[in-house]
Amino acid sequence: MEDLIDVLTKTGQPTGDIAPKLQVHQKGLYHNTAHIWFYTADGDILLQQRSATKTICPLLWDVSVAGHVDAGETVRQAAVREIREEIGAHISETELQKIGVFQCFNSYPNGLLDNEFHHTFIAKTKVKLEDFVPQETEVEALKYVSIAQFHDILKSIGKNNHFVPTNKTYYQFVIDRIVQAIESNL
Repeated sequence: MEDLIDVLTKTGQPTGDIAPKLQVHQKGLYHNTAHIWFYTADGDILLQQRSATKTICPLLWDVSVAGHVDAGETVRQAAVREIREEIGAHISETELQKIGVFQCFNSYPNGLLDNEFHHTFIAKTKVKLEDFVPQETEVEALKYVSIAQFHDILKSIGKNNHFVPTNKTYYQFVIDRIVQAIESNL
């Protein structure tokens, strides 16, 4: 059964309509997603390589965990669910620090239109890489990168199979907030 998604207006307000995920992307309907960036006290950031079978951006290294908010679900509920499903980690809603909502409106060569509002969180983790349990249909691989490596990736975004090139400002905002969190011991 295909996931059902709450449809939003262009400004992110609920319309009251619900649509299957495929239809949401075929018609370019606006919808919510949850993005979770994990970091360690030592300043490593968890990156996920998207599965080779993904319709959008296969094998791209990107956010630790991301997924659609199902119809009737809160953004925080979706974040906790996606973390559990994609990397097998368990976290409470209170461990998520929301850093913002970002519009991400993209069209792809395969004809899909992705009009998302990324509700973005950061969360501190002590989980070792080998202790995560990646969901095979979603996650090809996981790795930790240092803050310096993250900045190097941003310098050559679009050339290194890391991050969506049109979202550079978003990634810079995320790394700035992670650095602030580490410096303030969050």
